[in-house]
Amino acid sequence: MRLLTRALCLCELGRQATSRRPVTAQGCLGPRNSKRPGQRCWASIKAVGTRSALLSKFGVITRIMRPDDANVAGNVHGGTVLKMIEEAGAIISTRHCNSQNGERCVAALARVERTDFLSPMCIGEVAHVSAEITYTSKHSVEVQVNVMSENILTGTKKLTNKATLWYVPLSLKNVDKVLEVPPVVYSRQEQEEEGRKRYEAQKLERMETKWRNGDIVQPVLNPEPNTVSYSQSSLIHLVGPSDCTLHGFVHGGVTMKLMDEVAGIVAARHCKTNIVTASVDAINFHDKIRKEVAMCDTERSL
Repeated sequence: MRLLTRALCLCELGRQATSRRPVTAQGCLGPRNSKRPGQRCWASIKAVGTRSALLSKFGVITRIMRPDDANVAGNVHGGTVLKMIEEAGAIISTRHCNSQNGERCVAALARVERTDFLSPMCIGEVAHVSAEITYTSKHSVEVQVNVMSENILTGTKKLTNKATLWYVPLSLKNVDKVLEVPPVVYSRQEQEEEGRKRYEAQKLERMETKWRNGDIVQPVLNPEPNTVSYSQSSLIHLVGPSDCTLHGFVHGGVTMKLMDEVAGIVAARHCKTNIVTASVDAINFHDKIRKEVAMCDTERSL
């Protein structure tokens, strides 16, 4: 009965989404007027704007974790999680930026705020990556992403990651042209003001790091064991079509996955044991990487 009620609610929402009329929706996808203890609603939706905008503001990616997603201990690589986070953000941002008539575009990742890995994810668990647009400026989109892992044998779910990402819409006709972003309607005035403060802060941070030099570390020949130079590692990757967007430039998630892999090599070489990603500081994307160009990431242990 619960599944039937939920299906009917979702079908009704889908029918309403074809209309462009303004709508305010707030409700529960589940049984109504239930008196039984412990019975809860599955989800709550609240949005103001057109019905198509309602669907373009939220997005979910779900897939099971396989052995090639994890290390020898069975823990999913941090880079795999980061790639899924970026994919969810890119989908919802691109969908929102094309929700109105106008020049077609693809959202490109510009920045990732600090991300902590709250709990490990293991082989056989299902990752639920949910994304929501929380702020839009004239030329950028802020997306909040939550990652839940589900043990499909026990039904247990746990929060593994929370991340904030910023995207900019690039024209399909001219990759150097940044288009304007359709605005979102906020349920509270404070949400827009808080979002504007976050936007200004991240914009300032990106400008401060754009011209920073001296981050490239040159390799040292025959370094002594247990030194910083000894654990230094390089990873070279030839960019292929599967790594790229419609523009022919590398996905931000692919870049972050490579960064996590080479950082993991450094940490494992230094610690001489299995390692997992604990956190990622803010990452700024200042330039594009073209298809069929070799990428080389160099890291050093601290």
